[in-house]
This record gives sequence, C-alpha cells and structure tokens, in this order.
Amino acid sequence: MASLFACALVSLLVTVGIVLALAGPTIEFFREVSPLDFFSAQEWAPTFSPASFGVLSIVVGTLNVTFWAILIALPMGLCAAIYLSEYASRRTRKVVKPVLEVLEGIPTVAYGFFALTFITPLIRDNWPGFLGDAPGIFSAGAAGLVLGIMIIPTVASISEDAMTAVPSGLREGAYALGATRRVVATRVVVPAALSGIIASFVLGISRAIGETMVVLIAAGNTPNLTFSPVQSIQTMTAFIATTATGDIGVGTITYKTIFAVGALLFVFTLGMNLISSWLVRRFREVYE
Repeated sequence: MASLFACALVSLLVTVGIVLALAGPTIEFFREVSPLDFFSAQEWAPTFSPASFGVLSIVVGTLNVTFWAILIALPMGLCAAIYLSEYASRRTRKVVKPVLEVLEGIPTVAYGFFALTFITPLIRDNWPGFLGDAPGIFSAGAAGLVLGIMIIPTVASISEDAMTAVPSGLREGAYALGATRRVVATRVVVPAALSGIIASFVLGISRAIGETMVVLIAAGNTPNLTFSPVQSIQTMTAFIATTATGDIGVGTITYKTIFAVGALLFVFTLGMNLISSWLVRRFREVYE
C-alpha cells in the first residue's frame, strides 16, 4: 500500500513541478505582452524584429492538423475495434491486434519522414486539378493523414478492450431476439462500451494535439492562419521544438514565449482530460 501511494504521490509531484516550471516564465511573459494581443492577434513572429506574438496562428495550425488526423483515426480505429471484438476469430485476433499495436512503437520521426517522402509525393502526383493548386512539399493534410494513421492503434486497442469487457449475456440476449451480428455490434456492444470508446477518442485527440515530430517534418514551419489541408502550417509543439535551442538567451522574451506556448498546450491537454473524465462518468454502464 505504501509503495502504491508513493507512486501516486510521485506522479502528483511531477505534475505540480511541471506547472511551477511553466508558471514563472509565463507570468513574466504576460507582463511584457498583453494577453489580448497574445490571444487575438493573427501574426506570429516572436523571433523576428519587430516581434509579433499572436498565438492564434499556431493554435489554428494545431487544430488544423488534429482535425485531419481525427477524421482518419476515429472512424478507422472504431471500425477496427468492432472487427476485432465482434467479427474476428480468436486466432485472427491474436495475430492482428499485436501487429496493430506494433504501430504504436514506431518512432514518430519515422512517421514524419514517411509522410514527407512517401505520402506527400503520392498526394502531389495524384492531386485532382479541379480542387485547385496541389499541396506543397509541406502541408497540413499530409501531416494530418499520417498522424491519423499513427493514432489508429490507440483508438482501436482501447475501444476493443472496452467492447470485450461488455458482458456476453447482452450479446446472447440480442441474438436470441433475432438480431444480426451487425445489429448486435452497432446497437448493443458499441453503446454498452461507449464510455471506453469515448476515452479512446479523447486520448487519441490528446496525442494528436501533443505530437511534435510528424508535424515538424511534414507540416512545415510557417504560421499560416488557415484550415486548408494543402498549405504549410506551424503547430504549438513544432514552435517549441524549433525554438527551444541553445541559441535562445535565457530570460529573453523569446525564451519566455516558449513557456507561454507550453502553458497553453498544457491547458489544452488538461481540458481534454477533464472532458474525458466527465464523458466517461456520463456514459459509464455498470453491470452486476
């Protein structure tokens, strides 16, 4: 019991330490930069002179990539989970699920180069002209597509575990009433496992928001205020990764900007976790 309490306490202390590390420089940043300018201005150029600190561009860039990622990951991950839980044989499940989970272990930098060297040329070569100009070398769509592929295993694995935990009696009762396998899967099992499925969705979205290497390599580093999938964008994580180098002087406004963006990203993640906790409690099913 004491060791378990110690583990929980360490996790709490680490979280508090992160908050304290972000709070000091962030407060100093907002003493020099108006919060109104930070959250409403559209131009983001903190490393240039004169500097501009409108974080809206990189927030929109983050949401842009995340949108295209979840557009791929959520439906495909849920469909994969339904297949593994309700359609696949035990032998097939033992093979497919570990292979699917191996995708989670691939380094994200490898996903980034896969997006840049394979997905982007593939999209550019097959881009239909009636949609306008083809994407450039860096684009939010290519990064979002690969990011979606990367988080499919997270959504599929957690959703499948939630579906597997649904009591078999619910399935048997539905089959006894003449329901088909599709009806049982979509109208019995999925609603019964909804809290776990929602948790997998929120976890996948949180991972997409916090991803760095894929968007840094494939999406570019241009803070464009756009939701277009064909343009280069900059995300919050990409800004932190490219700016937090030894070339930045400690105590400068650029240095403090890194912490301000990091604090904003922390708030985004905290908000997602709070929403996840509320949704899980809201849709949780308890069986005797």
